[in-house]
Amino acid sequence: MKLIIQIPCYNEEGTLAETLACLPRKVPGFSTVEWLIIDDGSTDRTVDVARECGVDHVHSLPHNQGLASAFMAGLEQALCLGADVIVNTDGDNQYKAEFIEDLTQPILDGDAQITIGARPISTISHFSPVKRVLQGLGSWVVRKTSGLDVADAPSGFRAIHRSAATRLFVFNRYTYTLETIIQAGHLNIPVVSVPVDVNPPTRKSRLMRSTLQYISRSATTIFRIAVLYNPFRAFSIAAALVFLPGAAVFLRFLIFYASGNGSGHIQSLVIGAALIASAAVLFVGGVIADLVAANRALLTEIRARQLNEQIAEARREGQTQVAEFKRNVS
Repeated sequence: MKLIIQIPCYNEEGTLAETLACLPRKVPGFSTVEWLIIDDGSTDRTVDVARECGVDHVHSLPHNQGLASAFMAGLEQALCLGADVIVNTDGDNQYKAEFIEDLTQPILDGDAQITIGARPISTISHFSPVKRVLQGLGSWVVRKTSGLDVADAPSGFRAIHRSAATRLFVFNRYTYTLETIIQAGHLNIPVVSVPVDVNPPTRKSRLMRSTLQYISRSATTIFRIAVLYNPFRAFSIAAALVFLPGAAVFLRFLIFYASGNGSGHIQSLVIGAALIASAAVLFVGGVIADLVAANRALLTEIRARQLNEQIAEARREGQTQVAEFKRNVS
């Protein structure tokens, strides 16, 4: 069993060495533990620091593409390197690496394919009261949207089995944390929360520059993901919200018309008809969007099979190289 610990990095030269110094080289249940750095177009010495600290693999993106893209690039690279389990952590040493064993154990036991490190939000001293409330609210919304009991949805400290990693794909460019959970819920991938602890902050968060920005981005992300993965429900709710007032206004006109006063309430007829027609358009849009979602699920399955073929090919090449090396040595 091979474990690869991946770290998406963007200009982390100041914190990366400390982060790598805490990472384990041995984890129970795994014969090999390797480190993978995903360089998201860094302009400082991040890559040099990584190599100086003995990182096994460095995968560099041509330019800065954002955390979500770096996360996905890391998953694919780790799979091609033969990872059976992938642990994702941050380059700023936010999460305590000693909990990697706890994080991977449910996967080794077969209880989950994805585990998410649940931080003690209520006791983290450097989290403001507002941030604690927002973290809890965001996790609650994700639980309702995904149908999964996840304690800390925004946590980036997680372990992923290779069979789950091949089926995940992040469309959002802001962050991967929320979408992967909702996607896992729709794909029936078992997810478990694991209590972990954190280190004192080494730098300011790059995702939460202000409370207002965090709220707006998180709300937009959750809304888009909910529509993306359950479009029929979203469009049906929108259609109902438009249809009900339209039906009420239309019914109002019919009541006046039945009492002989319909001529003075033509505007109710027009407004009601317009709202009902709009609701019908929204409902049809939901049906079309649901068909598109079904096609996307098929594409996800095709992508998973292609990745599995690439993984198998990479492993065959690795076995061939090892065999040739042994022959040359002998």
